[in-house]
Amino acid sequence: MRKKNRRQTFEHVEVIDAGAKGKSVAKAPDGRVIFLSNAIPGDVVDIQTTKKRKAYFEGTATYFHKLSEKRTKAVCEHFGVCGGCKWQHMDYEHQLYYKQKEVENNLKRIGGVALPKTKPILGSKEKYFYRNKMEFSFSDSRWLSLEELQSDTIFTDKNALGFHIPGMWDKILDIKKCHLQADPSNAIRLWVKEFSEENGFLFFNPRQQKGLLRTLMIRTTSIGEIMIVVQFYDDDKTKRELLLKNLSDRFPEITSLQYVVNQKANDTIYDQDVICFSGRDHIFEEMEGLQFKINAKSFYQTNSAQAYELYKITRDFANLTGKELVYDLYTGTGTIAQFVSKNAKKVVGIESVPEAIMDAKANAKHNKIDNVEFFVGDMKTIFDDDFIASHGQPDVIITDPPRDGMHKLVVEQLLKVAPKEIVYVSCNSATQGRDLAFLDEKYEVIKVQPVDMFPQTHHVENIVLLRKRAQ
Repeated sequence: MRKKNRRQTFEHVEVIDAGAKGKSVAKAPDGRVIFLSNAIPGDVVDIQTTKKRKAYFEGTATYFHKLSEKRTKAVCEHFGVCGGCKWQHMDYEHQLYYKQKEVENNLKRIGGVALPKTKPILGSKEKYFYRNKMEFSFSDSRWLSLEELQSDTIFTDKNALGFHIPGMWDKILDIKKCHLQADPSNAIRLWVKEFSEENGFLFFNPRQQKGLLRTLMIRTTSIGEIMIVVQFYDDDKTKRELLLKNLSDRFPEITSLQYVVNQKANDTIYDQDVICFSGRDHIFEEMEGLQFKINAKSFYQTNSAQAYELYKITRDFANLTGKELVYDLYTGTGTIAQFVSKNAKKVVGIESVPEAIMDAKANAKHNKIDNVEFFVGDMKTIFDDDFIASHGQPDVIITDPPRDGMHKLVVEQLLKVAPKEIVYVSCNSATQGRDLAFLDEKYEVIKVQPVDMFPQTHHVENIVLLRKRAQ
């Protein structure tokens, strides 16, 4: 081991585990953990540290003495630079193993509650091309690789349409082919870039806040509908209509073609007017005969096939007989609420985003579901004693909070309301474990089911069934 410029080198270190956020884990001779971004368990490597903390290092594997048997060849030419698929070099069966292990460790270590045997993680049938929504950014100064920077070549192809380099808000990697969304996603993105360059359209410069083209969103559904949203910075009607008209002609299968003119500092569209250029202002997803209307701002699970599996497990865990009053907390656009409604007496959905509740109500009306009601409000304030008094004592509560988990006041109200069962759907088993620790005084964990929604990444969903303890 040698020390240089506050960085350290460790040689012949075995990578022993997978950690949070897609990083792998090794240990320094003094026992401190080293988090690595470019190795997998089973590799034997030399390590250059990049950051030093009191209890751990962050580092990079600089030389591989032995490659892990868990490795596989990454299929994407952008792997290792694009941050979207951090586990593409690990066999899928091993990805599932480490996802299940993470869920179990978080529930045990953070939750500290008694657990039943975890059900085997439900893997995704589609390991690539499973996403129904992708967002790409335009840039007039694409990210250059180290090889390009060190070469003597003068690069004139500076435009990019792709993804942000991890940790670099102004650097965009130009994507040739993305393996996350099925065709015609790649064809549409490549055509938009080619047509825009041929016509001299300026790609966005985030530092100077100038340019015509800002972002491109592509949404697809399992029934073949396609939504395209182009976000412009300059309000140039002639150029805008030239692009959109030719895009519509080139890809007549597009169901919804929309645009936004956004001259804010950031490119979020949730406070912007989305204008329909051609087709509908929405697309439909379908599940068990139910149709869900999705607009440009709608939230919908980004893996449609696995969302169906997730909802079926949720409904199964709830074990409804048709007599129950069900509350669906963090209902979003009401997908779960409507999905379980045929098995319940009534479902009450609560969500903080007004537009989502508008979608939920519209979808329920479209699906002719009359035993659901939706309410908008901040969960920690709307879900109170008065709300329970007005809408009834729930028999079952389904909760699907954001990554931060449930607010402490919401957990306290759950304990106060004390339904017979709680089905807790989570995209972050760490915050789920924390919440289970609070609920433990009245509830025992009956079932645990991880679901892999995002192959090639470290992300994992988890469903827990809690049952009220006998008094």
